[in-house]
Amino acid sequence: MKLFVADDSSMIRERIVRMVTNTPNVQLVGEAADGMEALRGIRETKPDLVILDLKMPKASGIEILPLIKLLSTPPTVMVLTNYATRHHREACAKFGADYFFDKSTELEKALELIESLAGKEVL
Repeated sequence: MKLFVADDSSMIRERIVRMVTNTPNVQLVGEAADGMEALRGIRETKPDLVILDLKMPKASGIEILPLIKLLSTPPTVMVLTNYATRHHREACAKFGADYFFDKSTELEKALELIESLAGKEVL
């Protein structure tokens, strides 16, 4: 499973990368610190899964989410944010997010899902 991580926090990106590095069937294909860089990287690398933060410079996750989902082969999108309000959850669902996790309380749960999705990969 090809993974792309988009989060403006280098600490969060590094933590996710560290945690999935040894996960079987997961290959990190790109990282981005802002929304425009993320959109370019996602278009270029064609990942299977995108971990997407909502609050990023240049373009927010909510702004690029519908654009990601319009790609010819859209990836699965996991929103991982500190802004886990009802409003944000509803907006992300409307724009096609497949999963939504609160970064401050559900990071482990998100990582478990990554492992589960990677385990379903057909080699």
